[in-house]
Amino acid sequence: MIANIERQIIWQGRSTGPTWFHPRACRIPATPNPTILMTCQKITGSDVFHEVHWSVTKDKGKSWIDPEPIASLGRQNHPDGIAEGTCDVVPEYHQPTDTVLAIGHNVYYQNNVLIRAHSGRFPVYVVRDAEGRWSERKKLVWDHPETSGIYTCGCAQRIHLDDGKLILSLSFGPAERPDRGVCTVLCEFDGAQLRIIDSGNVLRLSVNRGLLEPSLTRYDGRFYMTIRAEDGHGYVSTSENGLQWQAQRPWCWDDGEPLVMSTTQQHWLTHSDGLFLVYTRKAEHNINVMRWRAPLYLAQVDPETLRLRRNTEKVVLPLIGDGINEPEHVARMGNFHVVDASQSESWVTVGETLPQAGWRGDTLLARIQWKISNKLLKS
Repeated sequence: MIANIERQIIWQGRSTGPTWFHPRACRIPATPNPTILMTCQKITGSDVFHEVHWSVTKDKGKSWIDPEPIASLGRQNHPDGIAEGTCDVVPEYHQPTDTVLAIGHNVYYQNNVLIRAHSGRFPVYVVRDAEGRWSERKKLVWDHPETSGIYTCGCAQRIHLDDGKLILSLSFGPAERPDRGVCTVLCEFDGAQLRIIDSGNVLRLSVNRGLLEPSLTRYDGRFYMTIRAEDGHGYVSTSENGLQWQAQRPWCWDDGEPLVMSTTQQHWLTHSDGLFLVYTRKAEHNINVMRWRAPLYLAQVDPETLRLRRNTEKVVLPLIGDGINEPEHVARMGNFHVVDASQSESWVTVGETLPQAGWRGDTLLARIQWKISNKLLKS
């Protein structure tokens, strides 16, 4: 089980440097230590993201190289004065092709302000080969009748199958419909091109923007999906094959009391010792923090009841400041990611934002250290 949680600052954006947001990492096997590669990008306003960068650590996160730009994931200026960028990127190592596949989605700005109603939103990806070269940006094509408004897999954890195929979770909707549905798609990847070859059933919730930012994991032969929503809840669903999903149900404690959440993503922490969820929720000390986006919590999931075990809840990254009387001085931490750094350690990475301080914030790393049994060490 969890032995300890240690916290460190990767980059000090509150004081000396830029704010590196969307820090999401993946593990690349290497000897003696794996390489951990992370993508990130600067933020200067509400959903105002700039060129995607990358960084690596080869000493278990003690030091990181200064972020370097991915040329194909900068902004592209269109003739009508609109700039197209990329955000919500998640990198994952693909062992069969020895590449890193980084998937996000496109986004549009005018005068450096997000165009929220712009149609033509879709997933994009780049590939980093074994020599460290990044490809051009490519569109993930999906021929589905309900994607005229948006389809996206940004911020999402995905599943790599034993045969090299991938399962992605998508949130999507037509231009004339405000709420989105979610489903999963089966993909082939040859080290250069990502192709959708099958899709599953659609889950829906007709409240505000519907179901958003689904994330996937696989535990003990079963598939799990957690979903952001805008009705005061987060949701969970399960599948036996990764494509056909049960109706979603709200996240609850083991006594049946629903967690109170506010349109913020959740992610999985999957380990041999159990299935865990990392999330934000309403609490007494964060009552006035926007969408209760601090602190970050984790708790163990009962895989049979799909409820969180209340007595396992821990703070991953604490709220700093006064979330009741001075919430504007509390850094928000709603966009985070989880990576298995080693058999004995999992990481949660997040970029703080303090809008009242010019969107400044530190880039944080929480090390979740596991108690490793002698049996696991010998295996």
